Amino acid sequence: MLTGRIQNDTPMAWETILDASHNGIVIIDRDGVIVAYNKAAMRMLGDRDSRPVGRYFSEIRPETWPDLRKVLKTGRPQIGKRIVLPQATLIANRNPIIVRNEVVGAISVFQDISEYEAIISELQGYQQLHRQLEAIFESSYDGLFVTDGEANTVRVNSAYERITGLKRHGLIGRNMRDLVSEDVFDHSVTLKVLEKRTQVTIMQNVKGGSQVLVTGSPIFADDGTISLVVTNVRDMTALNELRRELEESRRLSSRYYESLQEQEKLQHVLQGMVVKSAAMRRTVQKAVKVAGADSSVLLSGESGVGKSMLASIIHLVSPRKERPFIRIHCGAIPESLMESELFGYVKGAFTGAAKEGKVGLIEAAHAGTAFLDEVGELTLAMQVKLLQVIEDKTFTRVGSTQTVSVDVRIMAATNRDLKDLVRKGQFREDLFYRLNVIPIHIPPLRERRDDITVLALNVLERLNCRMGLSKRLEPEVLDRLLEYEYPGNVRELVNILERMIIMSEGNVISVADLPAELKERASLSTDFLGKHLSLKQAIRAVEERMIVEALRRHGSLVSAARALQIHPTTLWRKTVKYGIGGNIAKP
Repeated sequence: MLTGRIQNDTPMAWETILDASHNGIVIIDRDGVIVAYNKAAMRMLGDRDSRPVGRYFSEIRPETWPDLRKVLKTGRPQIGKRIVLPQATLIANRNPIIVRNEVVGAISVFQDISEYEAIISELQGYQQLHRQLEAIFESSYDGLFVTDGEANTVRVNSAYERITGLKRHGLIGRNMRDLVSEDVFDHSVTLKVLEKRTQVTIMQNVKGGSQVLVTGSPIFADDGTISLVVTNVRDMTALNELRRELEESRRLSSRYYESLQEQEKLQHVLQGMVVKSAAMRRTVQKAVKVAGADSSVLLSGESGVGKSMLASIIHLVSPRKERPFIRIHCGAIPESLMESELFGYVKGAFTGAAKEGKVGLIEAAHAGTAFLDEVGELTLAMQVKLLQVIEDKTFTRVGSTQTVSVDVRIMAATNRDLKDLVRKGQFREDLFYRLNVIPIHIPPLRERRDDITVLALNVLERLNCRMGLSKRLEPEVLDRLLEYEYPGNVRELVNILERMIIMSEGNVISVADLPAELKERASLSTDFLGKHLSLKQAIRAVEERMIVEALRRHGSLVSAARALQIHPTTLWRKTVKYGIGGNIAKP
């Protein structure tokens, strides 16, 4: 019974019961002396005193004593009282203990709600993030079309409706296979992404006559399956308008250049330099960054990737842009004339020389840039003289003993492996390191396929303008162009387009107008099926064909092995196995 102070005949049993509670429990008598204080209360309140029973509550928890004292005085409970402590947030229910209409004590039962508040806060954060993502999705200027891993349409934004003229209520929930069969789309990038499990870009015709450029990107789940396919849609009409505006801006900016030749060169470079892929953007950004310095630049890459064009851009954005840019094609100069062409000669230097002598190409680039294309073709003697130009800024004309000072920035390009030439003694190591101060590798076109579509359309428009035509490509032609390997890189793509424009009938270039090499490439898989080869025989045939093509394209075992991403010794063993290139030496 509770008389005066609260009494307890069995304290150990009572404490055991209270300690079993997950909620904190504190009981005080009418004088504020603690009668019970369970373990949960000590844990939540952070009390270290293991013996609070018998002490005044005001000593243990002075900040909450006024509220409990009010319960003792008034006999009115306090329900849902929120208590914020440094270590936790609590909700307390405080009730008076009444015996024979007299308040003899009070009990406070409280619960830690910190975890619940954290969950609520996190949920509110997710709700806000969802609203933000929804706003971003809808505010995109490009059309966005989202399907699940089964090609069922789940989301379409407003921009997609604007670009294509299709409404989301007629698309959401529909499968792309059904939409293609109903001719809503001529073909689907979503289905290609699900098939190839990688990003795919195609031209797409939409019901109603719209032509759009679409890029589908897979989103993978944790188990490796494709959970979503997100398609970015760009209106080609808007792109063409932007391109026309850009060309107009270039024409206006050309007035700042002093000569017509420089204007034409800049127009050619900017029109031909189509950059969309991440790999090529990084290459151009690196070129622009190094343009401000006078350090030597070595451009490497396969034939036709645009080394000369990139060298021109570096010069045109450098402090030397108003000075000469002299391109020297080292492979086109006969060995007997190389020294006189590069460094000039004085009067009477040799039989047949001009009477007044001649200024060499290096000297002609004074205060500007000398670009040595295919620098690997230089003879060892010319390499020594070039090294002198780089190190001392001097050279000697043929037939003279006097040195000439020259201020010239050297840029060089090669499609050969200069390190391999150094190992073979065909290229000076000291010159290699002098040229290779800032190396820039231009990736081949097959490694930056994002550039192919935009580049093809750009070239098509320029050729149409030049020839007075208005031809266009069927989407299937663009698909074939995207699949081709381009051993001749950008130069080959330009040649293919020019050939198709000239040879095609009418204003639409179709698959029938493709060159033979593209048709053969497209039918590669069916060739093997037609020959009734086993899988093992087909794999052997593909491997042999790839090795032959790599050796033909790269010329050396080391370069071909690098392109195939295998060790040179492995490639040599395979050439022996297939009887390919009997004169190839073991590495």
